[in-house]
Amino acid sequence: MRAVVQRVQEAQVKVDGTSIGKCSSGLMILVCAMQGDTETDADALAARIYKLRIFRDPLGKMNLALKDTGGSALVVSQFTLAADTRSGNRPGFSSAASPQDGERLYLHFAQALRNLGVPVETGQFGAEMAVHLVNDGPVTIWLDTSR
Repeated sequence: MRAVVQRVQEAQVKVDGTSIGKCSSGLMILVCAMQGDTETDADALAARIYKLRIFRDPLGKMNLALKDTGGSALVVSQFTLAADTRSGNRPGFSSAASPQDGERLYLHFAQALRNLGVPVETGQFGAEMAVHLVNDGPVTIWLDTSR
């Protein structure tokens, strides 16, 4: 699985102008299931993000993780993280999981974070969404369970 994790002051996702998910101080997580990914990959990604030390400690150093700060997360499915841009001008997405597997693993990932004690809200799988956020830092990290 792939994820782009952004440390945020706040984030919100809207569908058709209606807010369906939001978080305050914490993480905006864009997540993509790839072909061959399993629930084990989703669990591992959730655990890694939960322990990722990208929040400031009292000295201003990135030494704290979501588990230390009590922050929340907004999780949004983002199949375009599977983009293959090695040739041509139009990205290919054939390495992304099927929509059925993608949705299942996306929901499993969000639940895995909840099971770790993180307050999680989500976007709507497959919908056209407007994502609003205030990036904190900015801090943006790319993760991939296959690497």
